[in-house]
Amino acid sequence: MAYLIGVVSFVVALLASVVLHEAGHFLTAKRFGMKATQFFVGFGPTLWSTRRGETEYGVKAIPAGGFVRIVGYTPLEEIDPADEERAFYRQPAGQRAVVITAGVVMNFVIAFILLVGLAMTLGERHTGTPTTSIDTVTTCVPASITASCKPGDPKSPAAEAGLRAGDKIVSLGGTPVSTWDDLRNAIKSHKAGAPVSIAVQRGGRTIQYQVTPVAVDGSTFIGISSKVVGAGYVRDGPVDAVGYAVSTIGKAVRGIGTVLADLPRAIPKLFSPDRGNTAGGQVGSVVGAGEVSGQIFTADVNWKDKLDLFLQLVISVNIFLGALNVLPLLPLDGGHLAIVCYERIRVRINKLRGRADPGTVDLTKLLPITYLVFVILVGLGLLLILADVFNPLTLPQ
Repeated sequence: MAYLIGVVSFVVALLASVVLHEAGHFLTAKRFGMKATQFFVGFGPTLWSTRRGETEYGVKAIPAGGFVRIVGYTPLEEIDPADEERAFYRQPAGQRAVVITAGVVMNFVIAFILLVGLAMTLGERHTGTPTTSIDTVTTCVPASITASCKPGDPKSPAAEAGLRAGDKIVSLGGTPVSTWDDLRNAIKSHKAGAPVSIAVQRGGRTIQYQVTPVAVDGSTFIGISSKVVGAGYVRDGPVDAVGYAVSTIGKAVRGIGTVLADLPRAIPKLFSPDRGNTAGGQVGSVVGAGEVSGQIFTADVNWKDKLDLFLQLVISVNIFLGALNVLPLLPLDGGHLAIVCYERIRVRINKLRGRADPGTVDLTKLLPITYLVFVILVGLGLLLILADVFNPLTLPQ
């Protein structure tokens, strides 16, 4: 039941984000006197609709997005002569740019408000400092770093050696370690399959063990996790909360850039056990995000951690949608904005040369590129959905 609540909660949050994104386009278009004939959530067959004034509002069967239909959004549309003056493409460039970007701005505003509210109420999450004390000993050697133990998996080197939770590691291979980074670097410096001595403090005594590391996903693995101290939530004041929100959004946008750049390399691994080992492999579909939300609600953590993780998921989805739509590719918002900017630059150049306004861009020449981008986006979306169904990502333990 908790898993189902998590999935439903994410779907509701996603639809709310879509409604607000489209509301950005809709409200600014109405503000400038443009004619918007439809405002729908979802795609496909109409489940419900109602008309208010000149606009039809409704819900469609496939909850995978939404749309606002603005008359004359491109010059290719057939327009009733009575609506010609209110057509989108006939309006000043500044107004068109505002309408185009309003949806993206709304996604970032949602993320900003949620981050500020989160920092001022629940608090900014501090992950704490990992130590050389052992929190848990992994019982097996998993198939991958993100995989769980299965029957038949061999014992982990730490479990085989007899290490226990609560042991404080003081040296490895004769090298003293005082921080988790020291210990991690010492582990990495030893080859898999070669025994190494490890000294731990337990009950006031120092005990020596022999551990034989193994290789998992190309990294040296012994099977321990660090005890973390200082973890918790600290509430921020308004100024610090705003700084936290801006910083978090900036980091997320940079991370999205890294993820998108790595995605082509990660596609061949979408159905392999090491899918999540690269930045691009961590990209998921709406289905995958719903699965992660369900995992959050069933995770063995306190309610604060669940709320924080869920809201961070919703925030990250809004930032991703906003950043993706900025790309200067049709049919994305960024593509339409690029056309408006190109038209204005062309007008300026022609004016300087004493020539007449050349008018709107001939979109028929851009249709092949538009169709190609659309096919790539849809194809990638379907591929990610299949990967999330047959090889889903899981929350780190």
